[in-house]
Amino acid sequence: MTERRRERITDPERIRALAHPVRIALLDHLGDVGEATATECAEALGESPASCSFHLRMLEKYGYIERAERRGREKPWRVKVADFDMRPDPDVPGSMLAVQAVASMGLESEFLRARDWFSRIDRESDEWVQATTFTRSSFWATAEELAQLSREVQDITNRFAGRHSDPSKRPEGARFSRFFAVVNPEPVRLDPEADR
Repeated sequence: MTERRRERITDPERIRALAHPVRIALLDHLGDVGEATATECAEALGESPASCSFHLRMLEKYGYIERAERRGREKPWRVKVADFDMRPDPDVPGSMLAVQAVASMGLESEFLRARDWFSRIDRESDEWVQATTFTRSSFWATAEELAQLSREVQDITNRFAGRHSDPSKRPEGARFSRFFAVVNPEPVRLDPEADR
């Protein structure tokens, strides 16, 4: 398997390639299961195999996924770039708009996931309910401090590395879990009094 690394992506066309709900779902699914064929992806996502094949080829074209080892006649796919940084680059025209489009789609996807969890929480054991958090916080910080916090948040789940690809690293009772966080300053307002 290709070594997973953090990659900086600033090419607007490559970023925009992710601005499609099926492609985000495919990338998430492949990240979750390790590898899958187009047919397996279609079953998991409720899409047609033809649609999944098309979007998988687009993800391959833009360098997000690659072919895994053949399984007999089956040709599975796997994630090539599991950890990427898509902050816009002011020196790359169009990167800001591309990041806005992908971020908007990603936020909606994560919102729907979280909403689904909370809509079913009454069917979960108390142990898992108590292990869940929904937290919000506000504070004053410099751009440098906020950037440091963003890096720390990105690194929080590193202690669970390797558990996707190696089930032997999963402790007994472990359950597939999600982490979603956004670190951002409040938008600048036209009325400076509004921030006081």
